[in-house]
Amino acid sequence: MFGSLARAIFGNSNDRTLKGYRRIVPQVNALEPQIAALTDEALRAKTAEFKGHLDGGEGLDNIMAEAFAVVREAAKRVLGMRHFDVQLVGGLVLHNGRIAEMKTGEGKTLVGTLPVYLNALAGRGVHVVTVNDYLARRDAETMGELYAFLGLSTGIIVHGMEDSQRRAAYACDITYGTNNEFGFDYLRDNMKYRLEDMVQRDFHYAIVDEVDSILIDEARTPLIISGPAEDSSDLYRQVDEVVKILVLDPETFEKDEKQKAVTMTEFGSEKVEEMLREAAVLEDGNLYDAFNISILHHAQQSLRAHTLFTRDVDYITRDDKVIIIDEFTGRMMEGRRYSEGLHQALEAKEHVTIQPENQTLASITFQNYFRLYPKLAGMTGTAMTEADEFEEIYKLSTVEIPTNVPVSRLDENDEVYRSAAEKYDALAKLIGETRAKGQPVLVGTTSIEKSEILSELLNRAGVPHAVLNARFHEQEATIISQAGAPGAVTIATNMAGRGTDIKLGGNIDMRRRLELSTIADPAEYAQRDAALIAEVAQAHDAVVAAGGLFVIGTERHESRRIDNQLRGRSGRQGDPGHSRFFLSLEDDLMRIFGSDRMGGMLQRLGLKEGEAITHPWINRALEKAQKKVEARNFDIRKNLLKYDDVMNDQRREVYAQRREFMMLEDVSEVVGQMRNEIINELVSRRIPEKAFAEQWQTAELAEDIERLLGLSLPIEDWGREEGIDESHIRERIEEAGNALMAGKAANFGPELMRMVEKSLLLQTLDQVWKEHLLNLDHMRQGIGLRAYGQLDPLREYKSEAFALFGAMLEDLKDRVTATLCRVDFTQSAEPPPPPGVMFENNPEQLLNQSFGTDMGLGVMLDAQPAVQAGMEATSLAELPADWRETPRNAPCPCGSGKKFKQCHGRLA
Repeated sequence: MFGSLARAIFGNSNDRTLKGYRRIVPQVNALEPQIAALTDEALRAKTAEFKGHLDGGEGLDNIMAEAFAVVREAAKRVLGMRHFDVQLVGGLVLHNGRIAEMKTGEGKTLVGTLPVYLNALAGRGVHVVTVNDYLARRDAETMGELYAFLGLSTGIIVHGMEDSQRRAAYACDITYGTNNEFGFDYLRDNMKYRLEDMVQRDFHYAIVDEVDSILIDEARTPLIISGPAEDSSDLYRQVDEVVKILVLDPETFEKDEKQKAVTMTEFGSEKVEEMLREAAVLEDGNLYDAFNISILHHAQQSLRAHTLFTRDVDYITRDDKVIIIDEFTGRMMEGRRYSEGLHQALEAKEHVTIQPENQTLASITFQNYFRLYPKLAGMTGTAMTEADEFEEIYKLSTVEIPTNVPVSRLDENDEVYRSAAEKYDALAKLIGETRAKGQPVLVGTTSIEKSEILSELLNRAGVPHAVLNARFHEQEATIISQAGAPGAVTIATNMAGRGTDIKLGGNIDMRRRLELSTIADPAEYAQRDAALIAEVAQAHDAVVAAGGLFVIGTERHESRRIDNQLRGRSGRQGDPGHSRFFLSLEDDLMRIFGSDRMGGMLQRLGLKEGEAITHPWINRALEKAQKKVEARNFDIRKNLLKYDDVMNDQRREVYAQRREFMMLEDVSEVVGQMRNEIINELVSRRIPEKAFAEQWQTAELAEDIERLLGLSLPIEDWGREEGIDESHIRERIEEAGNALMAGKAANFGPELMRMVEKSLLLQTLDQVWKEHLLNLDHMRQGIGLRAYGQLDPLREYKSEAFALFGAMLEDLKDRVTATLCRVDFTQSAEPPPPPGVMFENNPEQLLNQSFGTDMGLGVMLDAQPAVQAGMEATSLAELPADWRETPRNAPCPCGSGKKFKQCHGRLA
C-alpha cells in the first residue's frame, strides 16, 4: 500500500531517471535556432571545434547538448528527419552507457546517431553492433551520409572481407558490423604474429542494436574458432545406422523436453551394445569401458540428433550441408556449427557430407567479449523483461523511453483451442476475413515447419500470401517492407531483430528501389515517383480505415520478448492496430510447461470441438509458464558464464602476455629467463636442498640437460669435485646454455636469431594454449559428475583449471627452450618468402620450414639433437684489446645480448 502511494507521488525509478534526462532536452532545443542559422560549411566545422575542446581537456558531457543539436540539424539537411524530444532522451540514455527500450517504429537507428557522433569525436572509434549483415550495410550506408556530412568516417565489417579491408574499417571513426564479426576479429587478432597484422584498435565504446537478441538470446552459445581434428566420419555413419533403429523403440531412451536432455535406459544401452557388436563397431568390453568412451560419445550425440533436433525447426539441409536455424530470429546461421560432434551426428542423420570434427583454437562468450568495452550501451524494443539479467551480467541498467505518440494498438486476449488442427482452421478463417476487408495481416510462427503448414492451408483456401523464413532469407527486406499494403498477408518465422519497419500502405523507399531504379530519364522518374507517392498515401488511408496492421501469433514463444517484438510490429507512431495469439493444448509451450490440468479444466468448462476459450486468467497462466522458461534459460547462460569466467581470466593473461611478446623487438631476455628457470627446476629436482653429495642424481640431471639443451655436460664429474654445491652446478649449466645460444647468434647474426626466438615463442604459446583449451573442454564435459561425490563442480573446475594453467606455462618454457637449442641454420636454396610468414601452429612442423631475411638464410629444426655449437671458452689474450676490460656483468661487445661472463668472457 505504502509502496503504491509513494510511486503515485514520486513515480517509479524509471520515471525519476527520465525526469533527469528531460532536464537536458530544453538545452538542446534552445540551441536549435542558432544551429539552424549556420551554413553547411559552418555546421561541418563544428566537428573540428568539438575536437579542439576535447583536446583542451574538456569532457564529452560539456559539449553534449551542442553536439546533439548539431546532429539534429545535420539529420534534417541530409536525411530529411528531425529527432523528436523522446529520441533525444534515448540518445542521452545511450551516451550514459545504459539500455534504451524504445518501441518498434520509434526510430532507434536515428537515435543512435546522437551518442555515436558525440563519442566518435574522441577519435578512439565507436562500434555499432547489429544482428545481421543486411542491417549493418543498410545503417552504415544511410547514417554514413550523415556522419560524412559532419566530417567523420564510417566503416563496415561484414563476412568475407580481407584483413586489409577490416583494418581500414576499424580505423574509421565509426564502424558498423555484426556481433559475430566483431567477436571473431578479436579472437583472430589474438592469433596474429605481428602487431601490424591486427585489425582492431583498443576498445572504446559500443552500441548494440537489438541488444536483447545479441546479449541474451545468442549468449548461450560461445564464439569458437576451431581447427580440424581427426576424421571419424565413418564411425558417425555406423553409429547413426544403429541409433536410427534404437529410437523406434521409446523404451530405449528417456527424454526430458524441459531440460532438452535425453539419456539411454539400461535396456537401451544393452540393445545399442548388441547392435554395435553386430556392426563390428564395438569389439572389446562394454559400451562404458574407458577405451570405448569415444564410441559412447558418438552414440549419445547421435541419440540427441535423432530425438531433440528436428529438420526445418532447428536446422535445414541445403547444398549438402546442415545449416543451423536461429530459434529467436528464424535466420540461417551460415558458418556456425554445433560443437562436441553434434553437428557431425546431424550430418550423418541427414546423409550429407560429414565435415571433420574440430578442435578449439580460441573461444569467448558474448558476455565476456562485450564486457571488454569500457563503455557499452544498447537499444531494443523489448528489454524490460530481462532488465535483471542485463544488470547482473553486464552492469547495464534499462530505461524505458516513452513513445512519441501514444500506442493505440488493441491487444486482445489469447484464444485457446483443444487441438492444433482446430487452431489452424480458425487462423485460416480469420486471415481470410481480415484480408477481405483490406486489412494487412502479419502472422508470426515459431518454426519453418509451422509456417509451411499454415502456408499450405492458405493456398488451399486461395489466400495470396508471402512467406518469410530461413528458406527465403534473401527476400527478407522486400517482403517485410510491403507487409503493410492493403490486404497483404505475410507469414514470418520469428520477428526478432528484423530491423525493417512495416509502414501502413507500404514502404515508399523500398518501392522506389524496386520499381524506379532502372529509370534514367529525370522527367519520367519524377512523374512515376509522384504517382507512387500518391498511390502509397491512398493505400495508407485505406489501411488505417480498415484498422491498421493485424498481428496474429500462431503460438506463444518460450520468451515473452519474442511475442512482444511480434506485437510491436503493429501500432507504430500512433497507427491503429490489432494483435491476437492463437494457441492449442498441443503447442510445445502448453504441452511442456503449461499445467497438466488445463486440458481437463477446458473439457469441464464444456469446450466443444472448434470452439476457443479466452480469459485473462489463461494469459496470466501462460505468462507464468514463459517466466519459468526464461528463468531456466537465464540459469543456462549464467552457468555457462561461471565456467567461462574461469577461462576468461586465463585468456586475458595469455592474450596480454602474447601482445607483450609481440611488442618486444628482442625476446632473447625472455627466452633466456625461461631457459634458466627450467634449468633451476631440473637442478632443484635432482639435487634437493641440503642433500648429501651421495644423494645427488647427477646422471639423471645430465640426461635431463641433454634432452633439454642437446648438450652432453660432465655433470657427474662436477659432482665429484671437492667443495662444489648445487649453485655451482646450476651456474655452469646456465653458462653452457647461454654460450650455446650466443654461439648461434654470433655465427648466423643476431637479427636472424631474434626473429627465430620471437616467432617460436609466439607459435609455441599458441600451441600450448590450444592444447590447454582442449583439456579444459574435456574436463568441463565430465566435471558435473563430481556432484555425485558431494563436491561442488564449479569449485573443482576452478581448482583443476588453475593447476592445468600452471602446467601449461611450465610446458611452454620447456618446449621453447628445447626447440631453440635444437634450431640449426642452413643455407636455403629457395628464395625467402614474403615478410610476415611465420611458423605453423605446431612447433614440430618447423622441420623443413624456412623463412628468411635478405641474406637468403633459412631456419630449420634439426630432427636429431644438435651438436653443441656453443662458443668455446676464450682466453683474454685472444680477445680484441678494447674488449679485455669489459666488466663481467656488462653486455658482451659482440652484440649477442648476453653478459660478457656468459659469452666471450666465459672462463675455461
